[in-house]
Amino acid sequence: MSSAVAASSFIYWKRNLAISVFGAFTSIIAMTLLIPLLPAYIEELGISNMAEISQWSGIAYGATFLSAALVAPLWGRLSDRFGRKLMLVRASLGMTIVMAMMGFAHNVWELVALRLLVGLAGGYSSGANTLVATQTPEHRTGWALGLLSAGILLGNLVGPLVGGFLPPMIGIRGTFMVAAGLIFITFLVTLFGMQEDREGIAERRRDRAANKGGWKRIEHRWLLAAMLMSGLLMMMANMSIEPIVALYVGHLVAPEAVMPISGIVMAATACGGVFSAIWLGRFADKSGVGPWWTIVFCLATGAFLMLPQAFVTAAWQLVILRFLMGLALGGLLPCISSMIRRHVPASMTGSVLGVSVSVLYIGQVLGPLAGGYVGGHLNIQAVFIISCGLMSAGVLFNMLAMRRHHPD
Repeated sequence: MSSAVAASSFIYWKRNLAISVFGAFTSIIAMTLLIPLLPAYIEELGISNMAEISQWSGIAYGATFLSAALVAPLWGRLSDRFGRKLMLVRASLGMTIVMAMMGFAHNVWELVALRLLVGLAGGYSSGANTLVATQTPEHRTGWALGLLSAGILLGNLVGPLVGGFLPPMIGIRGTFMVAAGLIFITFLVTLFGMQEDREGIAERRRDRAANKGGWKRIEHRWLLAAMLMSGLLMMMANMSIEPIVALYVGHLVAPEAVMPISGIVMAATACGGVFSAIWLGRFADKSGVGPWWTIVFCLATGAFLMLPQAFVTAAWQLVILRFLMGLALGGLLPCISSMIRRHVPASMTGSVLGVSVSVLYIGQVLGPLAGGYVGGHLNIQAVFIISCGLMSAGVLFNMLAMRRHHPD
């Protein structure tokens, strides 16, 4: 991309960053406020057996991530060709329509189909990640992506809380309407508030047409492999506790305290990430360490904090360790996106970030599946030990990649 076009693409970056953070925050709230009410809604749709309710809840929950993983590279590629803003407008409008349709589902099959469809149509937060990564001046990229990551994590915290108290007030189907309305506000703000330099889009098209070869054009392939592997292993390790957290907490507290303490344990990691994402992103920008060594530090610290979780004797110890792990991992995803932005051709940034998002979704699906299997067939402590090994493998892979290739 020419220097004149590159400079013009930064004109709107502060406004677009603010809208992206707002949009990601509200869309994540809308998506996650449905999580606590899925079992109740499935029961309302005619499933009465508790085992079947649990099974369908898992299917409905995972369906969105599965379909989103399949189409994330496509949306990334289209954002390179037609613009980042268009993809955000498409995602917010698509999620608004499908979310409203969920409130009119007649049976569980329709609900699962709509959960698949919202994954296909959505992707606002991943699209916002691409926009912020490419439209922010390079020396502010880590900070901006950290701010966006903090907004996403905060949305993941607020959403289930809102979903816990809304249904008794307005009903489950009414809650879907609220979620759709919230995303529609995001659609309007994005459509009328966000600005994108059209010449930058045209320049990316010309660059892509003039430089054939696709992924072969990427020089820093070991670096890219390290970024994708880091995201996958971190997500698998971090999400592996999801299916077994209540069982683990059940060994540490009285039966009546299992559910509230489990919720606190689940929230602790996200809370830590909210606090550290912006700081670690800024640290990667301004320090001489850089984003790659920050990623190695995050993974190594996460591995170090994962192991003692297998041997806690009280719930407060688990909560503190999960919070500290959130502090350590909060800057990892912003730094991965920053590294991809710095070392991938501008005309391919959306495509590569789309693949990165797809890999994260895969980790988000595989992590709970692996954690549930290991916890059921070995023991719960083994989940933490294996997760420590996954993060340690990420550290070793990054060190190998650094030796194979040294980017500027």
